[in-house]
Amino acid sequence: MRTNFLKLSLLALVIFTTSCSNDDKKEELVPAVITQKFTNLPAPATGGQGQPEGGAFTKFSFSENKIVTSDNWDVAFRGTVIIVNGGAKIGIVDEPNRTGNAAVSIVSGAFSTIKSIPLASTFKQDAATIYAFPKSGDNAWYDYNSNTHIISSKAGKIFVIKTHDGKYAKFEILSYYKDAPAAPDLTSTGRYYTFNFAYQPNSTTTF
Repeated sequence: MRTNFLKLSLLALVIFTTSCSNDDKKEELVPAVITQKFTNLPAPATGGQGQPEGGAFTKFSFSENKIVTSDNWDVAFRGTVIIVNGGAKIGIVDEPNRTGNAAVSIVSGAFSTIKSIPLASTFKQDAATIYAFPKSGDNAWYDYNSNTHIISSKAGKIFVIKTHDGKYAKFEILSYYKDAPAAPDLTSTGRYYTFNFAYQPNSTTTF
């Protein structure tokens, strides 16, 4: 009886150790969420100054960390306009089709402190009459100085993106000018975005 008891105890220990080992392996398989910086994303536009803007949008994929030309994009840029790959067309010139389910929730705070995905009800998609990224007001991504004509990204304005395929990313825009000068002036070249982002590939609710 004592021998059988020892055998059962050893078997239970092996099963427990194997289970713990498998759990550790599962934890090791979860990729770390890394903050990355993308510099000088071009966002050219034609028109402006009272004329309708045109030109192709520059489409960006957070999962691929690059500009893409396929339908697998999350956000797209042209001039100061940012759109998401979800919702309906707004009706502007040269606008790409929405083929995904992307949306944006706008939160305030330091980039590093935004750890949780906001409530689903706070996420917005583009619609026929309104952008998910506001063009003006407190939640617009930039301020415009009518005296200096400089566009400045708003500090502490963080955009949490539900990507076109249901994952999540957060990003903050650092600059609208090429090479992200600390103090842009009228000699600075505009329509080049620099931003930080973190991509969560596992559809979890934290970064």
